[in-house]
Amino acid sequence: MGKIAKYLNQLIIGNVFDTPEILEEYATDRSVLKIKPKFVAFPESTDDIRKLMRFFNQLAVKDIPVSITARGSGLDEGGADLSSGIVISTEKLNRLLEIDPRERLVRVQSGITLKELNTALSVSGLTIPIEGHDAETIGGLISNCPMDDCFGKYGGISNFVERIEVVLANGDCLQTNRLKKYAVAKKAVEKTVEGNIYQKISKLLKDKEKVISEIEGGKSLVGYGKIKDVKKRETIDLMPLFFGAQGTLGIISEVILRAVPLRSHMTRVVATFKEVGSAVKFMETVQTLKPRKLNLYDLKIIMEARESGKNLDGIIKKLEDGYVVFASFDERASWAVKKIMGLKTKFPRNTKFIFESTENKATINEFENSLVNYLKNIRSGERVPILTDFYLPEWNIGSFLSDLKILGKKLDLDLEIFGSFSSSIYSLRPKFNLEDEDFNKKATTFLKAGAYVIDRQSGELAGGTPEGRLKAVVTNASMPEAEKNLYEDIKKIFDPNNILNPDVKLGATSKFTLTHFRDTGLKKFVAQQS
Repeated sequence: MGKIAKYLNQLIIGNVFDTPEILEEYATDRSVLKIKPKFVAFPESTDDIRKLMRFFNQLAVKDIPVSITARGSGLDEGGADLSSGIVISTEKLNRLLEIDPRERLVRVQSGITLKELNTALSVSGLTIPIEGHDAETIGGLISNCPMDDCFGKYGGISNFVERIEVVLANGDCLQTNRLKKYAVAKKAVEKTVEGNIYQKISKLLKDKEKVISEIEGGKSLVGYGKIKDVKKRETIDLMPLFFGAQGTLGIISEVILRAVPLRSHMTRVVATFKEVGSAVKFMETVQTLKPRKLNLYDLKIIMEARESGKNLDGIIKKLEDGYVVFASFDERASWAVKKIMGLKTKFPRNTKFIFESTENKATINEFENSLVNYLKNIRSGERVPILTDFYLPEWNIGSFLSDLKILGKKLDLDLEIFGSFSSSIYSLRPKFNLEDEDFNKKATTFLKAGAYVIDRQSGELAGGTPEGRLKAVVTNASMPEAEKNLYEDIKKIFDPNNILNPDVKLGATSKFTLTHFRDTGLKKFVAQQS
């Protein structure tokens, strides 16, 4: 163990490692990138994080910058969980600190997982209605702010967070709250880092008012677009800036959330369509019934799951191509099902409706697992997340799919779409051979060509999750200069020495990202680009 790791272990209660085996384990996340850190830290308290941040901030002041990345469960698909410096894992910060069932409030450490939290809340008949991976941490959900499958009904993680505690770049703590004008003024005159932040953000809101007003809200997680939500009337709350910030402004250590009553009963409906137009028409009607989830799948995704052994003949037995719609309801379910039953005569005869019953429950369960089966099937290539979680307006789905067929033929890729109609967030996961020496070139071509088609259909590449390192290859190049300058100002206010995930979001570059693709054709592709 090196001198720095030994010193840090003396400094904190948790542990810091620089052993090759652990560094290798934290060199990848769910993305196509690989970046090996120099250290991996496992703090066990907010104080541990503060001490680590102070140490590395002091190094940065002495012109020895070490990049710092906060990591929850390592599920990010854009490479934001990786660092060439130190990875600070929050997996030991997983405690539920307080719960108030009467007020439906819960205070947790940021490393608690969605499953752990909802399991604890269920005892009190409560839940956080987020459709995420069980292992996703609450801090990770805030940092990535994904528009999940339940976003259309419940609005995502930002609707349930009341306050957060953040460790800033210099090691100070910031506890967010919506402050009135006089309270902001009082904060701004304090000779502290927090006071400096309030002072500069207040000035930025005034000086860049026109630029902020022109940011298109709700459709993109690029940069720090939620600056639009910081000021409301005469109050300021810094918390919105951290939704989608991917650890570039501070490390979230504690969170207070407001839960909702747990719905124990759920009813599901599956419908198959030959033409996408009929599927869209159906989903437009179902959306008015306020479903919990309303998802669209290319039939080929379900067929591949069936070919691997899933019992899905009851859903797709006579179809060879088309689309599958899945809807679930957690309230007024019987009323919604009756409405859908009344729609059957309005669609072509080859349309099939499957309503959940005791007899077909197992089949629908297998159907819900089809997507996981499709994504995990790597016999002839890996379905790496390159073009995922993009926004696509509902009125352009048909024309987008027409463009997709042309793109698929041109790039020799099978492009099957899947996603949430209620949130308008979709993904494409074609197979790539990472051992192909031209993988980097093919993947980059697919990313840029796909981004062009999404933009052509009035979509947003970073609509469902932030740009990270990967999507930033495209988004940074197309961002309006005034908006980019605004975001750079925000970053400097919170992180003046640029040590918090400096290669993510605005700091990501094509050269850095492309040279960290985890494939064997790297050197050849880099040589071709230089």
